[in-house]
Amino acid sequence: MRSKITKKLQWKVFLFGLIKIPLIGFCRPRIEEVSETRISVKIPLNRRTRNHVNSMYLGVMTVGADLATGFLAYYLLQLQGLNAAPVFKSMKAQYFKRAEDAVYFVCEEGDTIQAMIQRMIDTKERENQPIMVKAMCNNELVAQFEMELSMKLRP
Repeated sequence: MRSKITKKLQWKVFLFGLIKIPLIGFCRPRIEEVSETRISVKIPLNRRTRNHVNSMYLGVMTVGADLATGFLAYYLLQLQGLNAAPVFKSMKAQYFKRAEDAVYFVCEEGDTIQAMIQRMIDTKERENQPIMVKAMCNNELVAQFEMELSMKLRP
């Protein structure tokens, strides 16, 4: 059973995809798990997310990596009552195999993001930090992303 926190964050992802970035809503992501150290986002393989060789389109995989990193940072900022917008400065991706089923985007760097937030509070400056995201399909690593997260406190 999913926790209330996960359900609430899922609702925020839905609204974000509906109002701010429709491409996110088009992919129909689902928050499977969230904690202070980890997040798991599932994107199903379907007509909307499939490419011409019946695997997940790399643009959709980028959306999953973006969500896993961005919403873990957003969740940690909300826990501390801080106002900052997580954005990305750069991204590196390595694709190992074709994703021929639903993909789970897992980010286990909550501790790194919390340290980044603390540095941001201490310095009042923009902080940049590379964050790793794994894309798993049928318990196999299909891709790995390095997302350079960038945040600055808003007044």
